[in-house]
Amino acid sequence: MVKEEECYLYRMIRTVIFDMDGVLVDTEPLHHDAFFRHFAELGIPMTAAEYATFLGASTRNVYQELKAQFGLREEVETLIQRKRELFGKSFDESTTLELLPGARPLIEDLHRAGVPLQLASSASKETIARVFTRFGLYPYFDNLISGEDFPRSKPDPAIFLHAAQLAGVPPHECLVIEDSANGVTAAKAAGMACVGYKSEHSEGQNLDHADRVVAHLGQLSATAIQAWPA
Repeated sequence: MVKEEECYLYRMIRTVIFDMDGVLVDTEPLHHDAFFRHFAELGIPMTAAEYATFLGASTRNVYQELKAQFGLREEVETLIQRKRELFGKSFDESTTLELLPGARPLIEDLHRAGVPLQLASSASKETIARVFTRFGLYPYFDNLISGEDFPRSKPDPAIFLHAAQLAGVPPHECLVIEDSANGVTAAKAAGMACVGYKSEHSEGQNLDHADRVVAHLGQLSATAIQAWPA
């Protein structure tokens, strides 16, 4: 029997909020390819270090910033559409794209345990739909939230706060799984517990401010998440 004072050692986690790119699936190489093809078309110089600062940001926010920085004549919507065309072609032609190791087992484990799942991704609705259709993920998630609906990207916490609101769960009872520094910062700013997923795909991302950092999603389970330390 758990002593009364021990009840305060754990935080009740009532929903888990997943990021998508870099957590469920690694579409980053496809995005990288599409972005850099488009940068070349636009004559925009871009270093790897500069590009890394955009990870976790929505495509809209990326092009808003680039338009202001480089004085691009094209409208933001036109820029976004061209990048999506390039990405969609790469996505549909890819024969190697799979869910990241441990992603499906963790999703299924949480689903069996009755833990509601939310998606809060900076990706567009179109990209989210491509991924969820390709891998049959719709039955597991209650809400799919795209960063394109928000004026500011992560590290702004708005997308996570909206996910909590849709789930009907207070922020302190939410746990976020993120692979980017911007995403972890957003989760903590929202007052949520956060796991930093430091995979081979999150190179250059400082996740030290997460509550816990894992190198493989197999290190997580429904049991461990539901007994999250306070």
